[in-house]
Amino acid sequence: MSSNKRVLYIGNVLSKHGFSVTTIETLGPQLESLGYKLTYSSDKKQMHWRLLSMMWAVVRNRKQVSKVLIDTYSNNAFWYAYFVALVCRSVKLSYMPILHGGRLPIWIKEHLWASKQLFANSFINISPSHYNMQAFEAEGFKTCFIPNNICIADYPFTERKTCVPKLLYVRSFDQIYNPIMAIKVLAGLLDKYPEVQLCMVGPDKDGSQKTCEELAKKLNVHNALKITGRLSKQEWHSLSQEYSIFINTTNIDNLPVSVIEAMALGLPVVSTNAGGLPFLIADKSDGILVEKNQPQQMVDAIIDIIESDTLAHSMSLNARRKAESFDWEEVKVQWMNILDS
Repeated sequence: MSSNKRVLYIGNVLSKHGFSVTTIETLGPQLESLGYKLTYSSDKKQMHWRLLSMMWAVVRNRKQVSKVLIDTYSNNAFWYAYFVALVCRSVKLSYMPILHGGRLPIWIKEHLWASKQLFANSFINISPSHYNMQAFEAEGFKTCFIPNNICIADYPFTERKTCVPKLLYVRSFDQIYNPIMAIKVLAGLLDKYPEVQLCMVGPDKDGSQKTCEELAKKLNVHNALKITGRLSKQEWHSLSQEYSIFINTTNIDNLPVSVIEAMALGLPVVSTNAGGLPFLIADKSDGILVEKNQPQQMVDAIIDIIESDTLAHSMSLNARRKAESFDWEEVKVQWMNILDS
């Protein structure tokens, strides 16, 4: 096989340790289906061993691969990409950071020297969102847009011609996703809709689940709240048929796949306008955007959807159409163009 078809993919392959599936475990097999031969690193749970494993993978595979994909985040995770890229440059191997996380535009300004080392020396930087792409291009980093994708055929469309007060949240319990706002929204809807329900799907990452449970009891909405923990995609897709509206309360975001998935399933989405979400959602067309940490605005938006069958129906149809543009069949051509160049 030509070295042009051999790719080293660096990221966190940690689902076997109980962590959430990340892009490397979904995009990797998709690229393999196109005929590329991928090598992955790393599945080491301990952070220092994982970094060493990633760096060694570059050295070990330097003569077999033509390019290196690096899942890249902000905060401490940034340094994985930084040191892996340093090794890539030392062995003269082209690398391409994939820009995840809604805090990267802030991070590159706060750590400009290190960011220049990583991003200015890459073959190209790949952004799943226009939000990150704009920020990186503003700093002079060569960047292209390849969105997160889904296989649309895997998402059964349920056409919502009317909506009832049954809300679905699918995100980790993590402060950056502001799950506590979902509890406040639930409480804000209770007086108008005594039958309101909220289902929260996702793992507890930082103890936020307990905080949400305690607030729900304090606000006397605990009987209207269901927390499932982590579910597989198939499980929560099936569960979604029981719900009418998808809420996304995050304070920091990029291009969340869970929101794209909700749109594909026909759920009207009410989301904060954090990060890349205004680039994804056309306000009052295929979703509704509200200000961050403003639960009353989200309550009002949900009421608008419930009280207007016309709005609910049009948003459901438009959301599905938007999601279809993220289908793998549409996106795969962009990956082939980059990897074959």
